[in-house]
Amino acid sequence: MEENAKCPACAARKKQRSEEEYKNLIHRLNRIEGQIRGIRGMVEQDAYCVDILTQSAAATAAINAFNRELLAQHIRTCVADDIRAGREETVDELVDTLQKLMK
Repeated sequence: MEENAKCPACAARKKQRSEEEYKNLIHRLNRIEGQIRGIRGMVEQDAYCVDILTQSAAATAAINAFNRELLAQHIRTCVADDIRAGREETVDELVDTLQKLMK
């Protein structure tokens, strides 16, 4: 497949999010982005390693919280809807996703 070509299956996979869910996810991502910029600034300013590691751990925790929230919404909506519609392959996709998240 050409690099610029679009995968038809990928293009069809989208999710309509409520305004509240969208705002919540974007808010979390903005905070994470700020944390990462802060860590970069600490490195640029030659901050003490332990201080950088502490902030990095906080950013990791924030990403994990984002993933938990997104996963919970995915299970409540996409997975539940697919199972009700008889698309059992969604369970396999969920298991694969959980295995990736638990590495």
